[in-house]
Amino acid sequence: MKFRPLHDRVLVKRIESEEKTKSGIIIPDTAKEKPQEGEVIAVGSGLRKEDGAVVPLDVKVGDRILFGKWSGTEIKIEGNEFLVMKESDIMGILAA
Repeated sequence: MKFRPLHDRVLVKRIESEEKTKSGIIIPDTAKEKPQEGEVIAVGSGLRKEDGAVVPLDVKVGDRILFGKWSGTEIKIEGNEFLVMKESDIMGILAA
């Protein structure tokens, strides 16, 4: 199954955080927070302005992004969990 977001929406896969701290302490699943970092899997065509012009999105497939803790809607596609969110929910692109 393929999924293509519409307009200014983005499909994101969360990037899981480390299971251990830098000092070697293992963090149990119950104490972990949901990661706020993800990879863009698919993007919509862009935001449509009132005059009909389409403004392309700033993010592209493969970008690593940072987003708000409660951003997006969780969905499952073929057993994999993803988030669908508007581009405005994205705080920034992480540089390599």
